[in-house]
Amino acid sequence: MPHFGRILSALVTPFDAAGAVDYDEAQRLARHLVGEGHDGLVVCGTTGESPTLTDDEKLGMFAAVVEAVDVPVVAGTVGYNTHHAIDLSQQAAKLGVHGILSLCPFYSRPSQTGIEAHFRAIADACDLPQLIYDIPIRTGRKVSSDVLIRLARDVPNIVGVKDAASDPAETARVIAATPDDFEFYSGDDKLTLPFLSVGAVGVVGVATHWTGPDHVEMFDAWERGDIGTAQRVNRRLLESFAFETGDDAPNPIPTKAMMRTLGFGVGECRLPLGPAPAGLEARAREVWANLVSARG
Repeated sequence: MPHFGRILSALVTPFDAAGAVDYDEAQRLARHLVGEGHDGLVVCGTTGESPTLTDDEKLGMFAAVVEAVDVPVVAGTVGYNTHHAIDLSQQAAKLGVHGILSLCPFYSRPSQTGIEAHFRAIADACDLPQLIYDIPIRTGRKVSSDVLIRLARDVPNIVGVKDAASDPAETARVIAATPDDFEFYSGDDKLTLPFLSVGAVGVVGVATHWTGPDHVEMFDAWERGDIGTAQRVNRRLLESFAFETGDDAPNPIPTKAMMRTLGFGVGECRLPLGPAPAGLEARAREVWANLVSARG
């Protein structure tokens, strides 16, 4: 089993009617996802609206989810300030999280030398397993393959990558050049099956909030060599993958709409994402109904 399991969701952060973090609902949702087949959870990542959360709110989320579930909890201690990321990672470690998600620094657009030094500094200061989040569309910088390869070879507690760079061919090259125990997770739901084909071990997903059983089925089929079934399940999920984000409703707005329709009080997104556009919950119900029908 990979460090953090095969199937994880980047957990949404529930807000109550007043806009405060609802830790009880976070625990209820976390337990639900584990019951649906999740092997782990990422807390306060992009889908968890981390840029809108205070440090106290993030630490509260880490503590609440660790208390609620018995699977690995990966803390999103992301940020563009290295010293702040170190401090938050150290505080998260004291709460019992099992790993940290480290983002390539955004906005500053540092050099590859600076990016590498950022990850090394966090690893030196916090001995928890670290998963690097490579998502250049959000950060403005790709973590270069050479940097990933060096970190994989040199830093024992940098254990893998959440890969949202959308280049399976380059991912295959890096997998071939890194140690066997350095793990790649798909960070882009629609590319999970292609990433599995080049050696990825799991997914940190978004649509996984409502497709946990389908992902279990797809991964199980892939691992037993039943490629046809894996492909059929993937086709079943394409509508959910298309629904999870878009220009009118960026992630995590659609996921929160979906979870509201399924009975979870996750609230709306905080600004600047803001509330869901009209008709999104109706579309969520349609996507859900189609998925249930396709399951047979």
